[in-house]
Amino acid sequence: MPARWGITIPFDGVTLAEHREWYRELADLGYTDVWSAEVDGADGFTPLALAAAWEPRLHLGVAVTPAFTRGPALLAQSVAAMAEAAPGRFTFGLGASSSPVVQRWNGIPYVRPYERTRDTLRFLRQAFTGEKVSFESQSFSVTGYRMARPPTEAPEILLGALRPGMLRLAGEEADGAILNWLAADDVATCAKEVGPGKQLAARIFVVPTEDEATARAVGRREELAPMWAAWAGGDRKGALQVIPDEVTDALVLHGSFDACREQVQAYCEAGVTVPAMAVVPFGVELRDAIRGLAPAA
Repeated sequence: MPARWGITIPFDGVTLAEHREWYRELADLGYTDVWSAEVDGADGFTPLALAAAWEPRLHLGVAVTPAFTRGPALLAQSVAAMAEAAPGRFTFGLGASSSPVVQRWNGIPYVRPYERTRDTLRFLRQAFTGEKVSFESQSFSVTGYRMARPPTEAPEILLGALRPGMLRLAGEEADGAILNWLAADDVATCAKEVGPGKQLAARIFVVPTEDEATARAVGRREELAPMWAAWAGGDRKGALQVIPDEVTDALVLHGSFDACREQVQAYCEAGVTVPAMAVVPFGVELRDAIRGLAPAA
């Protein structure tokens, strides 16, 4: 098994207050990482802050926080606070997000996403030094900001990336990349763009059932349609009709627990260093799925 074996939190149908026992069991089962997201559910930091306090055995990550939806100084403070709460155990994922999230839902113009992500990364690096920062960029300007509680140990920063430009930026200026919506066969191409010696985290969608038709239907409805909407403008019904089976099978893993673990391992063999499974239980209880997919199983 790979050295890191992660899972996406928070779990659907489980309140944040109830996650304490789940975090403990995850660590007991051999999971090393819990990774949050920030789209339309919980924010990216609160589930991790709870995990930091409740289960010190887990490494924490967010994949990803949009570069647009918080001001640069506030974002720096949020990241530094998490790094202080979980020293050496927190990885920050930064990304451009998408127009629906940034512009339609938050009312913030979604312009020059590559530059905004790059400039935010550079600002965070400077802010974490604790020195006074005046920062001028194509995306924003900051005048005279000094972080009062800079992190003693600056966290890893990974960039959400799939296209060559962002992948190269992740390799040149960040600590690695976060991959999403790709098949295991595509990992090597991304890894080559990022370069050697960098972290590659990936959220991998898993529907642990041997019923292929059901897995494909769930995958299209629950996972691929939102992705298609973000990329193609929102025709989810049409997206469901045109996604071919081979695409669903490549992007949404399914099969027995053993088969799903083997497919996740294929990502790791291709270059992913931190797999973070997003489990969609169908026909099986969530807790049973988590236990069945655990490395110790």
